[in-house]
Amino acid sequence: MHYILFYKSVDNYIEKRAPFRQEHLELLKTANEQGTLVMAGAFSEPADGGVFIFKTNDPSVAENFAKNDPYVKNGLITEWKIRPWTVVIGG
Repeated sequence: MHYILFYKSVDNYIEKRAPFRQEHLELLKTANEQGTLVMAGAFSEPADGGVFIFKTNDPSVAENFAKNDPYVKNGLITEWKIRPWTVVIGG
């Protein structure tokens, strides 16, 4: 099963993320190495959020990721939600 974690960020997110970026990237790397995080990336034009695709049978994996993300903990993310995703082709 796949789950997509959607982030909505604060204005000027790119400028404000610098102090937390390394810790955020380490969290991404760990989740990817564990095999649960398949892809992740930020939106551009405008840079107002991001998407994380998890492959797991437990949606709490994505939820725990968000709750432990320094971007969320430090107020750079104004809203996040998780949606189950039924993959038809690929993955």
